[in-house]
Amino acid sequence: MTGSYVIDASNVTLSLGSGAGRVEILRGIGLQVPSGQSVALLGPSGSGKSSLMAVLSGLERATGGTIRIAGEDFTRLGEDGLAKARQGRIGIVLQAFHLLPTMTALENVAVPLELAGRADAFETARAELESVGLGHRVTHYPAQLSGGEQQRVAIARAMAPRPQLLFADEPTGNLDAATGHAILDLLFDRQRETAATLLVITHDPTLAERCERVLEMQDGRIARDSQ
Repeated sequence: MTGSYVIDASNVTLSLGSGAGRVEILRGIGLQVPSGQSVALLGPSGSGKSSLMAVLSGLERATGGTIRIAGEDFTRLGEDGLAKARQGRIGIVLQAFHLLPTMTALENVAVPLELAGRADAFETARAELESVGLGHRVTHYPAQLSGGEQQRVAIARAMAPRPQLLFADEPTGNLDAATGHAILDLLFDRQRETAATLLVITHDPTLAERCERVLEMQDGRIARDSQ
């Protein structure tokens, strides 16, 4: 890894279209995040928060600049290479839970581990579900779970491979206030217990204050860094 940075990005740009119709979404982002740090990415809709997460996680190719994630140069990789690089390095929790409706909670957590070649996939998945308080719900399907329980499954799925970097994009957006608070407690607890680096995307200043570092985005740039 380059130094102790899990995220090491320089002059990252992202644009769509060409010519007169070209739209600049990210405008020269530079960002270094050390291992184990919790970071909030704060800003209004359209400021580039989710786009930055997409390029840092390898879900979107940056137009320009360099991105190293956990020592891997993402800007040199093709689609297959990025998919492989994400395995074990990156976990993602989204506002929409994205659980497979025909699979139980246990299967939703275990199957990605199986696809990654883990022989202990189901054993690991069961332990992870117990760690998020769902040891008694492993055989339930998503439709049989509350919204908070579904997000707990999603957190277990993201954390089971022990990623070095965890992205959470508006993780409580579909939950009521009390449930959302409990989910945030769980998310930060699991981050500390596993020593993962956490990047939380939010428009909520109260959530941002729970992180060690706050980045404010505006018009595709990082306008303020609390560090």
